[in-house]
Amino acid sequence: MTLRTECALDAIREMSKVEGAHVGAGTVLNGDDLARAVDAGSQFIVSPGLTPEVAAAAQRHDVPLLPGVANAGDIMRGLDLGLSRFKFFPAMANGGLPALKALAAVFGKARFCPTGGITEDNASAWLAEPAVTCVGGSWLTAGPFDAAAIEARARNAAKLAG
Repeated sequence: MTLRTECALDAIREMSKVEGAHVGAGTVLNGDDLARAVDAGSQFIVSPGLTPEVAAAAQRHDVPLLPGVANAGDIMRGLDLGLSRFKFFPAMANGGLPALKALAAVFGKARFCPTGGITEDNASAWLAEPAVTCVGGSWLTAGPFDAAAIEARARNAAKLAG
């Protein structure tokens, strides 16, 4: 659940009540956001970038962090902090799959979740890259709320991973 709306923390609280659900908070911008998200029930944190404050807060709260990276320097800072899993963001604006392949060749232990421009049409190509463990795409919930359409897109997305 991204922390982009007033009701995001309430939604995390409700989602956390679902047995078997793995609920995380995204768009976490600072340590205070992270603390509120964890208090609401987030089991993992996703951030659009990597800052020492967010990394330290994740360590204090003992919660997995998937920080956003866009270049080699970002990845190196993350590796220095003991991280090996990163959100490649915004993926398409940062050179797309060719850029990620180039970075992955240098940072062999790093694994990525690209977001930002990932679509149902290009997700398979991203998932075929060995350094990519998953993708994020807003196509799943795009448009007016329609539970049946979201469920159908989610089922199709699950098939993409093989």
